[in-house]
Amino acid sequence: MDFLFQRLSEGSSSSSLICGHSSSTHGYRYDIFLSFRGLDTRHSFTDYLYEALIEANITAFLDDEEIETGEDLKPELENAIKASRASIIVLSKNYASSTCCLDELVLILEQRMTSNHIVIPIFYHVEPTHVRKQQSSYGDAMAKHKQKMDEETDANKRSQWAQKMERWHRALTQVSHLKGKNVNGRLEKEFIKEIVNDIHRRIDVPLRIAQPLLIGMESSIKFINSWLKDGSSHTADILTISGMGGIGKTSLAKYVYGLHCREFDTSSYIEDIGRRCDGKYNGLLDIQKQLCHDISKTSSIQVYDVSKYTTMIENTLARKRVFLVVDDIDSSDQLDALLGSKGFHLGSKVIITTKDSWLTESCALFKTNIKPKHAMHFLEGLHVIESLQLLCLHAFMCNQPKAGYEEVSYKLVKYCQGHPLALKVLGKSLHNRDVAYWEGCIEGLKKEISSPINNVLKTSFDSLPSNNDKDLFKHISCFFVGVDKDLTETILRACGINTRCGITNLIDRFLLSIGKNNELEMHQLLQQMGRWEVHQESPDKPWKRSRLWCHEESFKLFKQKKKGKGNLVGLALDMRMLEKQNLRATFQTEALSNMDNLMLLQLNYVQMNGSYENFPEEIRWLCMHGFHLNSIPLDLPMENLVALDMSYSNIESFFNCYIGCIVFKRQKVAWIIEDS
Repeated sequence: MDFLFQRLSEGSSSSSLICGHSSSTHGYRYDIFLSFRGLDTRHSFTDYLYEALIEANITAFLDDEEIETGEDLKPELENAIKASRASIIVLSKNYASSTCCLDELVLILEQRMTSNHIVIPIFYHVEPTHVRKQQSSYGDAMAKHKQKMDEETDANKRSQWAQKMERWHRALTQVSHLKGKNVNGRLEKEFIKEIVNDIHRRIDVPLRIAQPLLIGMESSIKFINSWLKDGSSHTADILTISGMGGIGKTSLAKYVYGLHCREFDTSSYIEDIGRRCDGKYNGLLDIQKQLCHDISKTSSIQVYDVSKYTTMIENTLARKRVFLVVDDIDSSDQLDALLGSKGFHLGSKVIITTKDSWLTESCALFKTNIKPKHAMHFLEGLHVIESLQLLCLHAFMCNQPKAGYEEVSYKLVKYCQGHPLALKVLGKSLHNRDVAYWEGCIEGLKKEISSPINNVLKTSFDSLPSNNDKDLFKHISCFFVGVDKDLTETILRACGINTRCGITNLIDRFLLSIGKNNELEMHQLLQQMGRWEVHQESPDKPWKRSRLWCHEESFKLFKQKKKGKGNLVGLALDMRMLEKQNLRATFQTEALSNMDNLMLLQLNYVQMNGSYENFPEEIRWLCMHGFHLNSIPLDLPMENLVALDMSYSNIESFFNCYIGCIVFKRQKVAWIIEDS
């Protein structure tokens, strides 16, 4: 472990932490300077616009104080204009009545002429022609300024007024000729969103990243950057980023989108599609509306039919080179509605994030002759050093554990098994807690089957296409993690489970994997989530659940002789697991007599007395490690048994009814009972 912390310390100085945007990297202090008349818009439009810019990770300067008419432009305002990459000028009704606003306008247009300063005029309930010709309120304002000039008795000051008036007239005329935006007849919320999107296209500002730091994703970012550049002008490509829930798919896709969205004719990032569609009548329609607006910039057309929206999207995708990110897709119907089946303009790129690796290939687009190129990128968990760094950033606000926290930090990293969301959530929950609190938390995590990220992981379980697959997942999470895949299939097929399709579906959704020795593997957090699903069947009455895997609860069930145990289909009790609690007992076989539906039974190192005819007749798998008798009881029900595991037992003989069995005394083997 000391070596681990040494490696972490050595890597902290060169650690590749990917941070959010800063305009200072471009030599500017601000992205946007906001010029506006406070009397008109400070507490309305300009305030909302400023908040939208900040939320979009665009640094904006907004003056907090109103300058009285006649005062000179403050030096800090001049400096802010010169330190900004662009200016938004809100030309409202009373804009020209402020000499400060007019001075700002002059300076902004001078910056435009001498540098690459971008100027975006907003005609806020005024007509461009009134600004150009100084009519209406603009004419009234300029007339008042002239009157003030005429009233000036000092010849030098009157001359200065005249020079200023000339510059103001010229600036108002110039700004009215620039390509601007007119708010008239528009919803301000939609109008502001359009302005922010326009700024993203015109200046190099990455989108705000949900996670301020991405750790351990350097190779994934490099791969996707290369994919985006490869053949970008010759082909349309789709990249599917897949992995279990909370593994970082959304953060990765959002970060890459922020880097490259301005390199295309148009772009759109749509997040959390599965949740937004779940149980909402207009969920998919709202998403289609967002996509249509992003890629075609039309907001006035209202459609109330998914197929019509799809047609509109298809037509735009065929005309423009687009970059789309559709995040957390959980059905092919969603993909069909958002991508259509007519293909894309050459050079377009689409990133799909999903917890189902097979989903993209099943959508309509891949069933046509214009099937696009498709790449897959599987996102795995973090390595130990990266996991420790991520945990420490949230728990200690630094790259390595505080003194005295090394051991508990490593324990927590081991528990999370490289899962970024778990590391982040637990790290935040333990911030500023003492070591004793950490130890208590770790002990609680070992005992509790609920997890702080269950809701995220559960979405993969909920998306399983059938109850068969859900039951299969529960069976495996409770009893068969680490067990041979072929043996498990044999057992569960006898229980009425379709394992051939079911296991494939679990693997596609990253709920299960196959180890190098053909054993079933499952992330510890997923296994806890599966067991939590079973626990929720009857939180306070374990005997009413369908499965009991917790040895303490099974022990109590045998001791208490509870009635109503007919719901149980699987039960595990291993007395060696209870040795630390000094729990010892000899049970009567009669305790099993009411478990009529029991098919999966594990009784390791359990002393059973009584007639074995009390064992349920429906048993398919019987595991009795350390069986105390020297032969298999004659009265043990065998009609439905397909697998018998009596490893580490005292069995000295077995009967001819066990056709095909091979006996290895005291060896760890599973005995398969074939049909006789």
